Amino acid sequence: MHSELPAAPGTTPMPEHRVAVSERGSFAFATCSCGWYSAARRSRDLARREGVGHLAEHGAEASD
Repeated sequence: MHSELPAAPGTTPMPEHRVAVSERGSFAFATCSCGWYSAARRSRDLARREGVGHLAEHGAEASD
């Protein structure tokens, strides 16, 4: 849970977007700290690209 107080009433800073690729059996999927997740894919590379795409949509950069 984010513990910082809002900068102004009615505003809450969003946590940083952090994407990770996880595997379950033969499937891989990307998840983000904001709650977003991709569909399960057999291709790790595709799951990774979807995670990078999610970061790009929100103005964040992928870090290795």
